[in-house]
Amino acid sequence: MEQVVVVGGGPVGLWLAAELGLGGVPVTVLETRTERDPHSKALTIHPRTLEVLAFRGVVDRFLAEGMRIPNGHFGGLDDRMDFRVLDTDFPFTLALPQVRTEELLEEHAVERGARILRGHRVTGLRQDADSVALRVTGPDGPYELTAAYVVGCDGTRSAVREAAGIDFPGTPDTTWGWLADVVLDDPPPSLISISGANGGLMAVPMPGGVHRFVGGSSYTERPGELTLDEVRATVTAIAGTDFGLRDPRWLSRFGNATRQAERYRDGRVLLAGDAAHMHFPAGGVGLNVGVQDATNLGWKLAATALGTAPDGLLDSYHDERHPVGADLLLSTRAQTALMNAATPEVLALRALLSGCIATVPEFSRTLAERLSGLAVAYRPGDHPLVGTRAPDLRVAGTSLFTLLRTGKHVPLDFTGEPAEHAGWEDVRGALIRPDGHVAWASGKTATATH
Repeated sequence: MEQVVVVGGGPVGLWLAAELGLGGVPVTVLETRTERDPHSKALTIHPRTLEVLAFRGVVDRFLAEGMRIPNGHFGGLDDRMDFRVLDTDFPFTLALPQVRTEELLEEHAVERGARILRGHRVTGLRQDADSVALRVTGPDGPYELTAAYVVGCDGTRSAVREAAGIDFPGTPDTTWGWLADVVLDDPPPSLISISGANGGLMAVPMPGGVHRFVGGSSYTERPGELTLDEVRATVTAIAGTDFGLRDPRWLSRFGNATRQAERYRDGRVLLAGDAAHMHFPAGGVGLNVGVQDATNLGWKLAATALGTAPDGLLDSYHDERHPVGADLLLSTRAQTALMNAATPEVLALRALLSGCIATVPEFSRTLAERLSGLAVAYRPGDHPLVGTRAPDLRVAGTSLFTLLRTGKHVPLDFTGEPAEHAGWEDVRGALIRPDGHVAWASGKTATATH
C-alpha cells in the first residue's frame, strides 16, 4: 500500500510531492496527461511563493529564468501597486511560463524521491477507516491502487473531488475573458495596461519573442472560439494599434465561474489548488494560492502519515486554508467586475480606485500584501505574531529561511541578540512552523507586520 498518492502532476501536485518527500513520506503522483501541456495558463509567481521556494532552497532556479516585475495590478486598473514597499526579500512578481515552472518543480519533486506516473487517469475511489482505493486507467489498462491518503490536485474538474462526493458550490460563468500568445512586429517598450470605453487590455512579454495579451469582454453568453481576427480588432479598438500581431501560439477564452470545495478534507481524501477553488484568473494568483495550500498541507500530512502528528493537526489544513480560498474568491470576483464591464459607473469606480492606489500608500500596500500572499495569517494566539508569516530573520549567523530547508519546526532565541526586524524587536523567543508561519512567540506584544 502506498502512503500518499497525489492525483495531478501540475504545479500544486508537484510541490506537494516535494514537501511530503522532505517530510520523509514516499509519494506517487498520477498525472492524466502523457506529456506536459505546452500552453502556460499561469505566468505569475508572487512574492510569498518566492519566499516559499526560498525556504526550501530552490528559488534561485526560478529567479535565473523569470522576469522581475516590481509592481502588480488590481482588476487591470491603470495605476499599479508598488511591490517595492513590501516587507520581503522578493519585492516583485516573477513572470515565468507555467510550462517552465512545472519543469523546475518536477526536478525538485524527483530530487525529493517522488515517483511520477504519466498517462494514469483516476476514474473513481472508495475509502474506509484505514485506506483509500483508487480506480485508475493506465497505459496498460485499468488497475487499482491503494493508499493511506489521497490528495486531489487535479484541477477544477477534479475526479478525486467528484468521486469523494465533496460539494463544489458557487456560481457559473456569466462573463468571459480572453488571452492570446502572439508574436509582435512592433511590440510596446514594456508591459502595458490600458482601459477605456472600448474595454481593458494588458500585454506582457514572454520568453521566446512572444507577448501575451489578456482582456475582458462584454459577452453574457458563451462565445465561440477565439480567432486572430477578433484579437486584432479588439487590440486595435483599445490600443489604437495591433502592434503587428501575428503567428498565434495560443488563443483561448476563460470564464468567471467561481466555486469552492465545501471541505478540503473528507476522511483520508484531501484537496488542494484548483481542485479546491475555482475563479476568474485575475491578478495571476491561482497557482500561488495552490502552492501555498500544498505548503500548509505537506508537513501536516507527512506527520499524520508517519504517526507523529498531534490530534487535529490534519483537520487544521481545512480550518486554515478554506478562509484563504474564500478571500481569493472575494478578490477575483471584485476584479472581474472591474475588468469585464465598461459602463460609465464601472469606469468611474475604476478611476476612483486607481486614484487611491496612486495617492494613498496605505491602500496600495494593503492591496499588494493581500495579492502577494504576504498578508495571510492563521488563527491568532497569545502574541500578535502568532499565525502570521515570518520574514527571513537573521539569526545566529544564518537566516530563518536557510533553517527552514529541513522542513521542520525552527525554534528561535532572541534573548542574547534582539531580532532586527520591524515588529520583532521585543520578541524573546519564537517557534516557526515548517510552512514559515509563527506557531508561538514570547515577549512584549508589539504590533505585528506581515
